[in-house]
Amino acid sequence: MADELEPQRLAELAAAGNSGAMVPDGHNAEDQLLLDPDLQAVIDGVAQDLDEEMPRVRITKRNALIFTVFVASAIGFLYFVLPQIAGLGETWERLDSGDPWWLLGAVILEICSFGGYIVLFRTTFVREGTHIDWRESYQITMAGLAATRLFAAAGAGGVALTAWAVRRSGMSRRTVALRMTAFMSLLYSFYMACLVIFGFGLDAGIFSGEAPFGFTVVPAMFGLVAITVFLMIAALPSDFERRLDRWAHDDRDPRLQRWARRFARVPAALSDGVRTALRMAGNREWGTLGAPAWWIFDMGVLWACFHAYGSPPPLGVLVMGYFVGMLANALPLPGGIGGVEGGMIGSFLAFGVDGGLAVVAVLTYRAFAFWLPTIPGVIAYLQLRKTVAGWKQEQLETESISAAVKQ
Repeated sequence: MADELEPQRLAELAAAGNSGAMVPDGHNAEDQLLLDPDLQAVIDGVAQDLDEEMPRVRITKRNALIFTVFVASAIGFLYFVLPQIAGLGETWERLDSGDPWWLLGAVILEICSFGGYIVLFRTTFVREGTHIDWRESYQITMAGLAATRLFAAAGAGGVALTAWAVRRSGMSRRTVALRMTAFMSLLYSFYMACLVIFGFGLDAGIFSGEAPFGFTVVPAMFGLVAITVFLMIAALPSDFERRLDRWAHDDRDPRLQRWARRFARVPAALSDGVRTALRMAGNREWGTLGAPAWWIFDMGVLWACFHAYGSPPPLGVLVMGYFVGMLANALPLPGGIGGVEGGMIGSFLAFGVDGGLAVVAVLTYRAFAFWLPTIPGVIAYLQLRKTVAGWKQEQLETESISAAVKQ
């Protein structure tokens, strides 16, 4: 039947199928197309590929209760118990006395930080012919940020959701892996560079401020090691996977062959992604500035919060206190609640910053950084589900028409 269908006729059938109209022989247009078993098999294969569910967290009543109790306990400890332990009984009153103009500036800076994140996402992932426009970019990035804030595992929830969304836009799995690696490489290379520059810079006296060894040199060494590994991965030959696969084929042990193939895929994919990031930076693609914008504007929120309650610490101290505290995001805590606050406050105390000022500034900063993207992020998640459903329907229709024409 499909051999006799001309493209114009197929278009008519597709239009009828979309409207639910009946074709001349009394069948619905969709039913008419599905009469061909070969065509049906093609469509079923496409449907199966598109039928992956959006990454979701299964939340039981018990899990929801535990999460709520944890968040409430962490906030209660940070805002009420910590000030008493530190001998800062007037901290809560101090939170109410912040300069509203500086706090408004903090909100604006946080929004600018989100803008940098969206720009970096578009520069890395969006190419000609994609479904992803500015609206979709906003939905994907904000939903990913909300997932990062609400769930633990060092932002893995946000990465999984972002990867899933761009995959549903029609991007191949390998391309998604490559682009996600490039995105994370661009984002965190700035982080590591700041640890190195300001850590060693404070220790050498280039930047003003106290320089405790454990909060300057140690983080700087960590950043230097991370950058070295980053460059070593980039130095892997582009045909590394093929070379290892060929070597495995020369061995007669099938188990060794399987392990070699599995081992080769990960570093090969990482190498491609890192080289892509370096190429984008080398080509001076303006959108790569979204990476430093994300960190600088977010750090600016903390700087504004210090201004709202007093005077900010020197630049080097502010940068190191911020980035060292952010390392606590790797802890298995939802949104880093408790870990990041404690890490930042402890860092600033080590640098000699006034304890009361450090507590109120960090707690206010975290209120902005955690909650400001969370509510719009949840809304963006719900919008993204509808957007992806539309992509799915559109791709099914396109593939069904294409498959029928080939028949």
